Amino acid sequence: MDNVDTLIEARWVVPVEPAGVVLHGHAVAVRDGLVVGIAPTEAARAQFAPRETVQLPRHALIPGLVNLHCHTAMTLLRGLADDVPLMPWLQEHIWPAETRHVGDDFVYDGSLLAAAELLRGGTTCVNDMYFFPEATARAALSAGLRASLGIITLEFPTPYAPDAATYLHKGLATRDAYRGEELLSFCLAPHAPYTVSDETFQRVAVIAEEIDAPIHIHVHETLEEIRESLEKHGARPLARLHRLGLVSPRLIGVHAVHLEAQEIDLLAREGAFVAHCPVSNLKLASGLAPMAKCRASGVTVGVGTDGVASNNRLDMLAEMRLASLLAKGTSGDARAWSAHDTLRAATLDGARAIGLGDRIGSIKPGKAADLTAIDLDTIETQPCYDPVSHVVNAAGRENVTDVWVGGEQRLRNRALTGVDEAELRAKAHWWRERIRTSP
Repeated sequence: MDNVDTLIEARWVVPVEPAGVVLHGHAVAVRDGLVVGIAPTEAARAQFAPRETVQLPRHALIPGLVNLHCHTAMTLLRGLADDVPLMPWLQEHIWPAETRHVGDDFVYDGSLLAAAELLRGGTTCVNDMYFFPEATARAALSAGLRASLGIITLEFPTPYAPDAATYLHKGLATRDAYRGEELLSFCLAPHAPYTVSDETFQRVAVIAEEIDAPIHIHVHETLEEIRESLEKHGARPLARLHRLGLVSPRLIGVHAVHLEAQEIDLLAREGAFVAHCPVSNLKLASGLAPMAKCRASGVTVGVGTDGVASNNRLDMLAEMRLASLLAKGTSGDARAWSAHDTLRAATLDGARAIGLGDRIGSIKPGKAADLTAIDLDTIETQPCYDPVSHVVNAAGRENVTDVWVGGEQRLRNRALTGVDEAELRAKAHWWRERIRTSP
């Protein structure tokens, strides 16, 4: 018999690869953080000798969810400025609060709070964009969350850096310091076309090639962004990025709400990715992103929550359901974004966007054991004819019971294993008082 660390026996295993497959009564064997086998439960019991067996007779076991766009530290700003359009929200509320409070401690505590929320909701990997990425790295490692960390870049000063060159220098130094961490990877993260110059974008494109990293950027989020770009640069933002060499298989275009047909064709032709954040797009009244058209045209689309300051929750299951419904409603096609398509967008397609498609995003021998178990035997999920439909359309994050990241169990029977929840709540309360009483 093969010695393994863990044998996870589930009612259903949804591997995502091959597409559309649901395995009934199967088990997943894990050794040294990797999936080493998938087999019918009885056959797996005969083949593997596990140190631990986890039985999930009520559950669907899926790949861990990949949140393709987030600002984790902004969890400490949850609900600070609701019901405000994007630019006033940024300029009058968020940026002033960040100027007063953002530092290493803020980012560490906010990122740890986010990591706990993400894990409790079945997310095992987050693609983050924020200041002080070294603090986010420490928080992710403390919680056991996989993270792709953005080397953020802007032209204007913040408490993190005074200019674009310093942002890049500090971010690259953080990447060098954490290069050996299996749970961490890095993206270039120029904030947005309206905050980054042509010169900096060109430098970002060169660095991305040199270090073989994705480029993670907000783009075409609002009509105002596009109008301003036309006035200032004589081109729509995506055309400007294309001219500067950033539209390529490295690009993760976040939001991409306002796309014309030729822009969708450009993204598809160049092999670029889109991070779809439907809740944030709706909350900030940015618009309805044409994701059914994107996917039909061959653009690979992942799913993200954005930060909780513009969403209020890091809930990928809710995000998936809304993404699927909006795709159907905006396209007039009930077949758009099927449950299987949506699950793939929130797992394997997101993993591919951040360059980790060969390591995570599906349940496959040789890949990391990033796994999420969802209880489908609750009153709210009865009866169950199709577990994938239920994962996308019926289950909520309260149905997530167990989560593994790299084979390590980070959520066990709804309890976090590596985070002191009472201490985390106390820190969140302390930050609330500090932020709301500051001038």
